[in-house]
Order: sequence, then C-alpha cells, then structure tokens
Amino acid sequence: MPDTAAPQRNFYGRRKGKGLKRSHERYLAEDLPRLKVPDADPADNPARAPIDPAALFGDTRPLWLEIGFGAGEHLADQARANPGIGFIGAEPFINGVATLLGKLRAGDPGNVRVHAGDVRDLFDVLPDGCIDRAFLLYPDPWPKARHHRRRFVTPEHLAPLARVMRPRAELFIATDIADYVRQALEEVPPSGFALRTPDPSDWHTPWADWHRTRYEEKALREGRVPHYLTFARA
Repeated sequence: MPDTAAPQRNFYGRRKGKGLKRSHERYLAEDLPRLKVPDADPADNPARAPIDPAALFGDTRPLWLEIGFGAGEHLADQARANPGIGFIGAEPFINGVATLLGKLRAGDPGNVRVHAGDVRDLFDVLPDGCIDRAFLLYPDPWPKARHHRRRFVTPEHLAPLARVMRPRAELFIATDIADYVRQALEEVPPSGFALRTPDPSDWHTPWADWHRTRYEEKALREGRVPHYLTFARA
C-alpha cells in the first residue's frame, strides 16, 4: 500500500509559462474542478489515502495513463477513439493542462480525468495493478549527463509505475533522443518490464493507433528521428 504521508520531492521543470489566455484561465476555473482526479493532490489528501479507480468513471472500465501529456493532442484523440476506456492524464505544466481542457471543451468524450501536477502524486494514491496501459511520449530529455537522473526512466519513477500497472499491461515510450532510448533500454527492464520490440529496425515504426504530437512534429522539422519502444509489465 502507498505510504500514508505526503513525501517531499524535488521537481524539475516548468509549472507555468509566461501567461495564460483568458480562455485558458476560464477552462482551469470552470472545467478542471470537474475533471481532476479527486484526492490526487497532496494538498487535498495529505495522508495519501488510496483512491478508488472505479469512482473516477463510475465503473470498472480499463484505465490508460498518459504521463506528461504536454498539450494533450494524443490524450484527447485517444479518448475520442476509445470511448470505453478511462483516461488519466498527468501534466505539471499548467499551460498544457489548459490547452487540453480547451480541446475537451470543444468535444468532451467524457472519459478523461486530469491531474495538474507530478505523476508521482498519482502513484502515491493509486492501488496496485489498476492501470492497463501507460504512455510516456516525448518526455523532457534532460540532455546534460549530470541531469540524466532527472529523466522519467529512472527507478524513482519506474518502480511505482510498475506497481500500479497490471501484469502484461503495456508501456509505450516515444522519444527523438537516442540517448533516452539507451537509458530506457537499461533502466526499464530491471524495474519490472519486458521489452516487446527487441529488434531496433522496429523502433522507427509508429504504433498502429499512433496520434502524432506537436513535439514529434517539431522533432521531424528539426531532423531528429522518432523512436517507439513497447514494454510489457512482467
């Protein structure tokens, strides 16, 4: 079971940009309270009491988690394409959260819940084996060698992710950084995952249901090559 006290953690990266559009401020004020994951925020649940995943959508549908959804292109598209799946998105950058809320307001499929914060907050309160699929798409590369420990593909993040994923649940990682691929191949399997795409020739083929993000479009414009890795929870 998760610890019953809110941990103190370092957070690296931006939480807010230069400014929010008035429409984005409205989405955050009006829509986020309705769509947020209840009791994921340590301020709302300092004891870190476990949450009931079935309460998110009122049933026991499969749950897919997107870690750091950016501006929400992939999350919104996947939610519309899979109405029987419950989607949980975690993103600490509030401008990205507001952009996703705008996409949902334009056509809310009703199967998305949002945590506007560190995904580790969710790991604290989700029960074992409740996530059926997870996405880590174009995560912050932290290119300097001394910052590689800040990457998501480290035991600090991967161990709790493995705990909340059910056996054989799939983890999809997309990145345009070759060294991120190296670290993922080194760190993810020892944390409880099996590589489903061992042939490097397969790493440049998108998944069948792939929805391109703005980060991938930028990578392609700048000449970087996308990589797509698939792992399965052991």
